[in-house]
Amino acid sequence: DYTSVQKRIENATEGKQPKKLLRFAGMPRQIMPKGLPFELKSYLELVELTGRCIREGKRGYIESTHLPLLERVNISPENWLKLTTQFTRVFHGAVGRATSQESYCEHLNRKRRSNVSNSEKLLA
Repeated sequence: DYTSVQKRIENATEGKQPKKLLRFAGMPRQIMPKGLPFELKSYLELVELTGRCIREGKRGYIESTHLPLLERVNISPENWLKLTTQFTRVFHGAVGRATSQESYCEHLNRKRRSNVSNSEKLLA
């Protein structure tokens, strides 16, 4: 309850896009509109797959048929499981590309960027 995936499913059944959530822009292409670089169907598959991997009593492997989606977002299956099961243990504070973290720290007048090495390792 109360998750973005639930809001997306509820709105999708009505043929709508949740107003407060970023749209899906579809497959990556030369001129990319603003939005997440994949489709709702792929997102739902990834959420379902992640739930199966994490859920107690289920096998914790990622089927090869689902690897193209992780390859497209450039995250290994091992890193994906770590990101989805241990996120708060691995990261403390802002998370993102080094350039995004630089902008964030400049904006807040912070000198130290935490999480850069973990971000590069797990999100690269």
